[in-house]
Amino acid sequence: MKLCLLMLLVAVSAFAAPPKLTYIRSFPKSDPEYFQIQIDHSGSLEYKESPTDDHPVKAQLQEAETTPLFDAAAKLDYFKSSIESGLKVANTGKKTFRYEDENGSASETVFNYSTNETARELLQRFENIASTEHAYLELDRTVHFDKLGVNDALATIEALWLNKQLAAPQQFIPLLTRISTHESFMHLVRERAARLKDQFQGTTTPLASDTRQK
Repeated sequence: MKLCLLMLLVAVSAFAAPPKLTYIRSFPKSDPEYFQIQIDHSGSLEYKESPTDDHPVKAQLQEAETTPLFDAAAKLDYFKSSIESGLKVANTGKKTFRYEDENGSASETVFNYSTNETARELLQRFENIASTEHAYLELDRTVHFDKLGVNDALATIEALWLNKQLAAPQQFIPLLTRISTHESFMHLVRERAARLKDQFQGTTTPLASDTRQK
């Protein structure tokens, strides 16, 4: 009987979903007006800019990027209490933090502005991820449909990288490889893509400006 119970528990745990964090921001007339980030405990990330998007961007965060997110959620008691400041401040969009445990139980909090330092830190980390994924979508779009816009897209990615705001840089490697090896792109653009690819792969020494504090 004990063996059967143990096997049942093992089977249930094997099919249990990992805990997930979700951040949603809805802000009309911003760019984008809506986005959603979902990250599970293993670092698997999904990003979309429409609630009905069935093909989200997918990436993989490193443990060093994932752990602070879940640590912050734990400090905020997994969003079981309000973090809204209640102050009369400008509307910066409806924001939602959501946590779902391995059993599917969920808790969330909705806010516009918070003075809680842990919440502000978590918000900034999510915003950095959103900026990264939005930049990825823009690079992918320009590569396929607007080659003259590729250099500007690369400049945005490089700025995020230099400011230590770029999440999961490895996700850019396939696009950077395509740009750096295709003669249909300008020489300057190919060189920039190759340089970023080397930096993201850790094969060149980081620029001095990489050490700047955010």
